[in-house]
Amino acid sequence: MTAIEPDPAAAIRAVAALADSVRQQLYDYVRSARTPVSREQAAAATGISVKLAAFHLDKLVGIGLLRSHTAPAGRRKVGRSPKLYVPAEVDIAVSIPERHHDLLAAILVDAVQAQGTDEPARDSALRAARQRGHAIAAAERARLRTGRLGAERALALSENLLNRHGYQACRVSTGCLSLRNCPFHPVVEQARDLVCNINHAFLDGMLAGLEVDSVRAVLEPHPGECCVQLRTAPKARSRAGDTEGAEPSR
Repeated sequence: MTAIEPDPAAAIRAVAALADSVRQQLYDYVRSARTPVSREQAAAATGISVKLAAFHLDKLVGIGLLRSHTAPAGRRKVGRSPKLYVPAEVDIAVSIPERHHDLLAAILVDAVQAQGTDEPARDSALRAARQRGHAIAAAERARLRTGRLGAERALALSENLLNRHGYQACRVSTGCLSLRNCPFHPVVEQARDLVCNINHAFLDGMLAGLEVDSVRAVLEPHPGECCVQLRTAPKARSRAGDTEGAEPSR
């Protein structure tokens, strides 16, 4: 299972770059071409100088919208082989506030592919959500090489990870992380109970992937926010606490 790691900042930079009309024309030309495009071809197609075309094409490579390579030498005997440009295999989407319908779609595809015989679709979806959340968090744990996580460290790490997935996590108290944004809105309006429970299962899987037992994902909807909060788990009650209210011994 491939973990989805969105990069909103990169998407915004890409869209901003295309606000320049010359770059937009160059990008459209390269995308519409069936073969790699040289600087000379791009310049002729857009009516600009080769030097200016080279400048903008390399800018588009730098932000990840195009890829470049040098043409094979072939029979060329004089000068350098020309630099050629092709579209990068990327999809760019920007939403404010952040939405991650691709993540929800990936979970549902996993659910359909893994659904067992006679298994309710809902159960398969919740299992797929936990597995994907677990995969994302386990990859993060391996990257950071974290040891055993206490509640404070677990909340801090979770806050960073969830912010990268559009949740706008915010510490509202020592033991509570509120998620101010729903990455699955407005799809959630179509099937609130299902999508909220998928989201809950995803976040529960993330905590399991981080190997955290001191924090819980709690389903508690609030208007305009994500339906889940992360809270430190209550400490185990002592034996004396468990018998609170019992008649005292004599």
